[in-house]
Amino acid sequence: MRNLDERGVPGVMIATTAFEQAAAVQSASLGFEPAIVFVPHPIQNRTDAEIQAVADDALEAIVGAMTTE
Repeated sequence: MRNLDERGVPGVMIATTAFEQAAAVQSASLGFEPAIVFVPHPIQNRTDAEIQAVADDALEAIVGAMTTE
């Protein structure tokens, strides 16, 4: 993401809330703060409909992160 970001290509990392602290630590260690949208944890045991609802709920935040400088 950093390489793309430096070339002006927007990107957003999507992760579950269980990884918020890990993402903060990794970002700090790399000196790069990517746009991140966190969705509810867990993901793996959800039905297709539940995953669609998670995606629908996150869409506005994802688009916002992609278009914000």
